[in-house]
Amino acid sequence: MKRAAVFAAVSAVLPYVAAHGYLAQVSIDGKAYAGNIPNNYEGPSPIRLVSDIGPVKGTSNPDMFCGLNAQLAELVVPANPGSSVAFQWSGGDHQKWPHNTGPLMTYMAKCEGTTCDKFNSTSAQWFKIDQAGKDPKDSSQWLQQDIMNGDSYTVTLPQDLPPGDYLIRHEIIALHLAVTMGGAEFYPSCTQVRVGGSGTGTPSNTVTFPGAYHDDDPGIFDPTVFDAGSKYVFPGPPISNLAAASAGITPPESQTATFPPEGAATATATGSGSGKGSDGSGSGASATGGASPSASAGTGGSKGTTGSATTGAKAQCKLKARSAIAAASSASSVNRPRHYSRIMRRILHTSS
Repeated sequence: MKRAAVFAAVSAVLPYVAAHGYLAQVSIDGKAYAGNIPNNYEGPSPIRLVSDIGPVKGTSNPDMFCGLNAQLAELVVPANPGSSVAFQWSGGDHQKWPHNTGPLMTYMAKCEGTTCDKFNSTSAQWFKIDQAGKDPKDSSQWLQQDIMNGDSYTVTLPQDLPPGDYLIRHEIIALHLAVTMGGAEFYPSCTQVRVGGSGTGTPSNTVTFPGAYHDDDPGIFDPTVFDAGSKYVFPGPPISNLAAASAGITPPESQTATFPPEGAATATATGSGSGKGSDGSGSGASATGGASPSASAGTGGSKGTTGSATTGAKAQCKLKARSAIAAASSASSVNRPRHYSRIMRRILHTSS
């Protein structure tokens, strides 16, 4: 009887722990750009392709920069100070985002010395423009629940943002396992934009990734995360003086964006006006071409180092090869996340 109860508990937990996700689409002033499914390159995108839907684990992991083995993206797309940027997350197998506990945070970093399709320095100076945690109308719920329900999250870029190439690092932290040290799951994403306009602001409270978080930070290791009325402490730096003009949950984005042909032009920011919001009337830049994806710092490197990038063609071939291998192996094996065995041990220990 006890054994049956254990297997019933395991059956209930397995779908939950196996669920992960990725940034599927970004829309800037109404212009939608598709993101590639992890480890499955389909076409040019401004969203850096990651190798898996699973989370980054551990705050010192080099993949905290832009996600698991993130590849340099081909497109650098136009934006302006005041542009509306909507992020649409997805779970694996085209399901909805699977988690509902933890914050959403958005950072930006200027691609110093080069264009963003070639920028890969983990010494990049990130500044936080927005953070969102619990629902202000119901402190027992997180805004991440709305992402789980299929909604998007939209930020308005800072009004005094200087022109240039930027990475927008939009991140979800899932805290359903954060009651134990190292349990937090990080899902960083990076979108490459070219900002026009004539802003002159200088961001405050800059940090690096990895380096901005520590495993024992409140809000990352959080034994009270499920306690009613508990107050959440956001990890990382305070909001920068260059903050999002507005931000919040928005209706689901229609995921109808298609990939442009390979080698198509991406963005050259020439505009001087600010974005007009999500109605597609934002003025400014047209798009400029970049190389095929190239490998980022990914699985190697250390804090403050600059990742070495392989050529785009080589990286793209590797991605396609990995996709084929993954497709072949998925039919005969189950890819369980790293915390699977730990949860199994905990359940079995409790039942003994």
